[in-house]
Amino acid sequence: MFFNGFTMAHVPVPGGTIRLRHGGSGPPLLLLHGNPQTHAMWHLVAPKLAQRFTVICPDLRGYGFSLKPPATSDHAPYAKTEMAKDMTAVMDHFGFDQFFLAGHDRGARVAHRLALDNPRRVRKLAVLDIIPTLEHFERADMAFGLGYYHWFWFAQPHPFPEWLINRAPEDWWRQHTARDPSLPALFHPDALADYFAAVRQPEMVRGLCEDYRAAATLDLAHDRASRAAGIKIQCPMLVLWGEKGKIGAWYDALAIWRDYCAADVTGGSVQSGHYIPEETPGELLDWLDRFF
Repeated sequence: MFFNGFTMAHVPVPGGTIRLRHGGSGPPLLLLHGNPQTHAMWHLVAPKLAQRFTVICPDLRGYGFSLKPPATSDHAPYAKTEMAKDMTAVMDHFGFDQFFLAGHDRGARVAHRLALDNPRRVRKLAVLDIIPTLEHFERADMAFGLGYYHWFWFAQPHPFPEWLINRAPEDWWRQHTARDPSLPALFHPDALADYFAAVRQPEMVRGLCEDYRAAATLDLAHDRASRAAGIKIQCPMLVLWGEKGKIGAWYDALAIWRDYCAADVTGGSVQSGHYIPEETPGELLDWLDRFF
């Protein structure tokens, strides 16, 4: 059963609402999804984790069915600092001052900023298939430009990329995710229906692009300021990446993250491509269970 035992809710935050599912009992664990997905990507792992944790799976700002501010020239509504504030407001709503945190892809970037801005609140942090945004851009070469070309395409001025995606949003979604060497029919029908319902909204496509525009502008400024001030993640970290994906091929992810974290950093590769929670949920659960 899809998200068995979970409740769907729309939680108010400044400026709008965040759609989420929550379930389970025990210490709070916040799970943040990536692009171009919704919280539905956690459907194979969240019910298992809910046996031990209170699990909260939101749609990020700009994605799924959460608030989607309009495009602005400075992209400030989509800075990771703002996206992280949504998540702390969600945890405030449920009465959780401190919590465990895991993020995949864009959600991991929000989680990184959340941990920097709120060191007292995040007890442990897991990031899936990323290195810091700043490192990606500063290390960019031909392989990165071709492999992660969408970082530069989505960041083009509004509304050019949105116009193209909105011409055939479901076809675009399939082609975008097919870049990863995943198994055929990877995505659960209920999850896929949610992803398609979300991407058919022009506002979500706009939010997705604004997320990447912010990453190439304001987020870089914020990350450089944090680095210059010596601000690092203060909690233990788990760093995982897909063996079939790009992170392990391009980077020494553990070494990079150790420069950004003042606590212990552990992790390794899992036998998957980019979409770890849906490709290898069992292996991911083993790592998360041991870490959290």
